[in-house]
Amino acid sequence: MSSFKPYLSAIEAPNLAEVQALPGLTLLEFGTEWCGHCRAAQPLMAQALATPTPWQHLKIEDGPGRALGRHYRVKLWPTLVLLRDGQEVGRLVRPASEQDIQTAMSKV
Repeated sequence: MSSFKPYLSAIEAPNLAEVQALPGLTLLEFGTEWCGHCRAAQPLMAQALATPTPWQHLKIEDGPGRALGRHYRVKLWPTLVLLRDGQEVGRLVRPASEQDIQTAMSKV
């Protein structure tokens, strides 16, 4: 299992209706491959998600004009949006540690 999976492009990423229809717990990670903050967060994400979790993790490439990121008001990368049954229940912007990620996920 590679934790360094690529971000889903605009063509590959689910649309808003598909995201809102997702059952259970979902972690949306908005960012880009070239973003230094996003790249620095990848080892933290890998550590936080190393053990089996109930979360489905989707990496969504963001940028100007990307409807999904605009819907979730993403301004800085990476932004983690935590969903339960397609509804936002938490958010973490630019995680600085694995503990930040785990704490945010455990509050939901």
